[in-house]
Amino acid sequence: MNSSDKAAEVPDFAVVSSRNYSGERALFQARDLIIEDSSFDSGESPLKECRHLRLNGVSFRWKYPLWYSRDIEVKNAVFFEMARAGIWYTDDISVTDTVYEAPKGFRRVNRGRISGVEFPNALETLWNCADMEITRVTAKGDYFAMNLNKARISELNLIGNYGFDGARDIEITNSKLLTKDAFWNSENITIRNSLISGEYFAWNSRNVTLEDCVIDSLQGLCYIENLTLRNCRLRDTTLAFEYCRNIDAEITGPVKSIFNPLSGRIVADSLQELILDPAKIDPDATEILVKDGHKPAAITEPREFAAKEP
Repeated sequence: MNSSDKAAEVPDFAVVSSRNYSGERALFQARDLIIEDSSFDSGESPLKECRHLRLNGVSFRWKYPLWYSRDIEVKNAVFFEMARAGIWYTDDISVTDTVYEAPKGFRRVNRGRISGVEFPNALETLWNCADMEITRVTAKGDYFAMNLNKARISELNLIGNYGFDGARDIEITNSKLLTKDAFWNSENITIRNSLISGEYFAWNSRNVTLEDCVIDSLQGLCYIENLTLRNCRLRDTTLAFEYCRNIDAEITGPVKSIFNPLSGRIVADSLQELILDPAKIDPDATEILVKDGHKPAAITEPREFAAKEP
């Protein structure tokens, strides 16, 4: 590579500081800019179709601030409530140490990094994104991270139902997930050293691995193919494992109830209730071991429960 090729790869940034922008597409197709201590007020799509931007101390007050852009760094920013649908169709972006108040942020973003960000209104945020690194994030809102693909996540505190529906290839560590109906229809999910609290966890999913986790979920861990638990506690999880296939579970502490697993092996310290209906499953297809030596007799008569509403 000659010197001219190297120069072409490194943008020659111009610096703008302490500006106030307004009007639609205020900096449309801007290139190679460092923007500091500035604000984007009224006017949609101020930074549409931009390339190579470094934003520090910038605030956004209106809709669609970053669409169809590439190579963007955002630090110490504020996305106010009306900066809705803020970062869509944008690749190679990092957002750090930022307050992101607007809903529906991050849609169809590829190769993103989010660190030290607060999402007080995370409704429908992080949809259809791929190749994401997410650290030290707090988020409150329903339908977070739908169809997220290939993400490494740590120190996420999420409050909001229906998180991670349809997610693929996700690794989560050191997090707290308070989310009903989380990880439905998902695949290749690994969660370590985390708290999961919310009903109906991980239904209709494949290849789910939980290590050193606490799970608190009414009718959680059902309709899963290939489920692995290692050193997990089912703190208040009832009617677990219904129609799960290929279970490999090592559980620390008691299990309140197990209901109609299809196949595999479950080891727990103790078990309060075992429900196996031979009209619906083969009771011998799942090995269930209890360390305290007291395995309750299986309840074999049919049990009816209220249907789970989608």
